[in-house]
Amino acid sequence: MAQQWLSLVATIWLQSINGTNSNFAAYSSELKRILSLSQLQLNNLAFASDAGKLLGWISGLAGAHLPLWLVLLIGSFLGLVGYGLQYFFLTNQIITSLSYWQVFALTVLAGNSVCWINTVCYIIAIRNFPLDRQIAVGLSTSYVGLSAKVYTDVVDVFVAAAPPSGSPSERAKLFLLFNSVLPLAVCVLAAPLVRDVAIGKSKELSGGFLTLFMIMVVTGVFAIVTSLGSMVTRLSLPSKVVLAGMVVLLLLPLVAPLVEKIREKVQHKCSIRVYNCGDNNNNNKNNLEFDDLEIGRTEIVVGIEEIGAKTMLRRVEFWLYFFVYLFGATLGLVYMNNLGQIAESRGCSGTSSLVSLCSAFGFFGRILPSLVDYFFSKTKFALSRAMAMGAMMVPMCGAFFLVAISKQDYTLYSSTAIIGICTGAITSLSVSTTTELFGAENFGVNHNILVSNIPIGSFLFGGFAAFLYKGERNLGEENCMGERCYQTTFIIWGCLCLLGTLLALILHSRTKKIAHN
Repeated sequence: MAQQWLSLVATIWLQSINGTNSNFAAYSSELKRILSLSQLQLNNLAFASDAGKLLGWISGLAGAHLPLWLVLLIGSFLGLVGYGLQYFFLTNQIITSLSYWQVFALTVLAGNSVCWINTVCYIIAIRNFPLDRQIAVGLSTSYVGLSAKVYTDVVDVFVAAAPPSGSPSERAKLFLLFNSVLPLAVCVLAAPLVRDVAIGKSKELSGGFLTLFMIMVVTGVFAIVTSLGSMVTRLSLPSKVVLAGMVVLLLLPLVAPLVEKIREKVQHKCSIRVYNCGDNNNNNKNNLEFDDLEIGRTEIVVGIEEIGAKTMLRRVEFWLYFFVYLFGATLGLVYMNNLGQIAESRGCSGTSSLVSLCSAFGFFGRILPSLVDYFFSKTKFALSRAMAMGAMMVPMCGAFFLVAISKQDYTLYSSTAIIGICTGAITSLSVSTTTELFGAENFGVNHNILVSNIPIGSFLFGGFAAFLYKGERNLGEENCMGERCYQTTFIIWGCLCLLGTLLALILHSRTKKIAHN
């Protein structure tokens, strides 16, 4: 049991550094300047960052046939090469020149690295917590929403230590440096812990989950408060204090396996005493009753239909699900990729703070489905996954329309927070939805096929936004300035989000029998 919890803590650490592609907005404007890119070329690089997911099914196959520690190291090595070579290019070290298409290919490679680490985390959570997979997956994937905040805190420490490195150009280089080396370091640390655990009889896990939920809430509050503090100078804490606090909060989940280990030792001593007192008959009776309960619970999990990729692609439910995700989570991710340009066009200088704020609220969004599942899954208030995704898309629609009609900076911050929390929630819900609709056996391949719509959406939605951005520029201007630059884009995105909500309702009506079971 302690090893079971330790494997979950390892996935938490992995996810906390696995959102490297979410850092794109933090250095995109500077990348555009250094490489003399047009807005369309920059959008294509944003697409490339997500395009690695088109090959994510390879990591799914690898997860089914290779040791998980090896899958993990392959993913971190891809990131090291993809981001590392870009870092050497920008710093003019070792590599003095790269063509645009070489940078594009390296960005694709780096984007694909995320899929390998994600696959390992999903497999560990599903296999080691088969009866609580939604809660376990939600807990671990929640931390990827915190990733941009973690990287921003690390970069801030180095900027504070060497003030000349505080320039936008130096910050961009630092983000690329840590995107390359931090995942590799954490993967090497976590590799011995990411393995299937012989669970045996399932035991009561609610206490451990409740402890982790409390730690996560404290972590999320800390992330939001320090993100907001960075926007108001008089409220900000020293960068070293913020980073130290974040590291401590990331280590706190170790409480769960530690407490479980102590409990196991105490129970072992008690069981020896009970045995010596001749209570074997009662113990056997209790074990028999527990086994009966366990068999009943296992049947619920086994009862989910296992569907392969080819069969899944022929089902109407998959395509409804595909477009719900496209007009929900993918649209939110495209917004985050363009956040740097959106902030610049509106004259907002706090791009890093916006990225950090979006990351912190995305963290809370990813927690939300697990909290709801933990407290309400067995009550009459439980919603189907499809209905829950539709419910989370409604606030996103309002946020897009709000930022389209308002010129104030506070609406940009509030809309970004809403989009962050809703995108995080839909992303977390999608993991259990894939398992619920198509089974856990082929999850690695099936879910990577679903998230292939992220690069598709990034290309279509981001490309159209770049086209409109270009059309709104004044003659002779290199960049578009003003709220009009993205106003039409936000209105279109809001309408697409409404369409996604309608499709979620249709998906709910077709799958409510599964949700009821």
